[in-house]
Amino acid sequence: MEYSDEWSSYNLGELLTFYSTNSFSREKLNYESGSVKNIHYGDIHTKYPSILSIENNKEVPFINNDLDLSKFSEDQYLQEGDLIIADASEDYEDIGKAIEVKNINNEKVLAGLHTILARDEKNMTVNGFKAYLFSTNNLKTKIKIIANGISVLGISKNNLSKINVKIPSKNEQRDIVSFISDIDKKIELLERKHQSYLEFKNYLMKQIFTQKLRFAEFEDDWIPYKIGDISKTYSGGTPSTSKKEYYEGNIPFIKSGEINNDVTEQYITEDALKNSSAKRVQKGDLLLALYGATSGEVAISKIDGAINQAVLKIDNNMDNYFQYCYFLMYKDQIVHKYIQGGQGNLSANIIKKLEFKYPSLAEQKKISQFFMSFDNKLELYENKIIKYNNLKKGLLQQMFGYVHIILNFCVKICCIKYLLNST
Repeated sequence: MEYSDEWSSYNLGELLTFYSTNSFSREKLNYESGSVKNIHYGDIHTKYPSILSIENNKEVPFINNDLDLSKFSEDQYLQEGDLIIADASEDYEDIGKAIEVKNINNEKVLAGLHTILARDEKNMTVNGFKAYLFSTNNLKTKIKIIANGISVLGISKNNLSKINVKIPSKNEQRDIVSFISDIDKKIELLERKHQSYLEFKNYLMKQIFTQKLRFAEFEDDWIPYKIGDISKTYSGGTPSTSKKEYYEGNIPFIKSGEINNDVTEQYITEDALKNSSAKRVQKGDLLLALYGATSGEVAISKIDGAINQAVLKIDNNMDNYFQYCYFLMYKDQIVHKYIQGGQGNLSANIIKKLEFKYPSLAEQKKISQFFMSFDNKLELYENKIIKYNNLKKGLLQQMFGYVHIILNFCVKICCIKYLLNST
């Protein structure tokens, strides 16, 4: 079906009714038991999809039973199709991020700290449409404009209610929801497959690196070595920031948060390398983040570049990917045991004292090849997820850009259905 009618214009306050929410912190929630569930704004930012099914969802926490909920009216409990909007964020990208709830059935759920509860009491939208409306660049840009704050951004119900949006007829809304939800289902399926494959890989890593599972052709014992006894390690430094010409080159300057990236924020010159303690690294080198939020992260460098003082290169005759897997498996234990300071600082001396057991180089390479095949499969899933997210994003911008899917709607549907069934 094709649609040519103009979309109707409304302020969000005309379209939605806003309700107050609770202010329970994360410490007052649990995932074990309770009579009332709670939507926390942090989970909207990091965990939940645009349309969230409540029924039997273990990722939605309970409010602790010892808290008094008598002050909340029935209207404040979530209803099918309600929209929960995050009214606070540390960055513009997530401010105003929203989810729409479905499959509430007989469960009791409240919207929590730093959220706005919005309900279509006039029945002007179909379920699912509001979530996709709030996912569009058009509306997200308008929300960014009204956001205020310094370290934490915020939006108010009053300012939100004044934002103008356009919506089509309910029949067109239904077609849009049906269309985009097909893509969402495909993304969800790919994400589940990716997660299952990752969990299987992690299980096998644990079995192999504890020698509970081995390849049949290898029987020799693994030999313990301290990293410092078999490796050369070094970290780099930062070229003088007063010399702007040092940062006008083409050598990627890899910081601790970028060791897994193939691009960096800054690039330096050969002169910067010569006149500072920054050190070169090559694609395939084993790197470990020492400082900051990514402390303990490990990577095989994807690029030739240079490192600063927050990155440690580990160089020895062992297989780099084998060691990468080792560090990956024990990363949390290393960080928790050896963490220094509030900023999450490790040191080269700590890393040098770590002791791992190593098999022969031939067995290391066999193990590396085995897990690389898993990584290749995981990357395929990741690329497909990116592909469908980009497809969804592009279609949303076209539809909500008020183009109204003008020409050849049925042809477009057939093309997208083909894409969805082609993976």
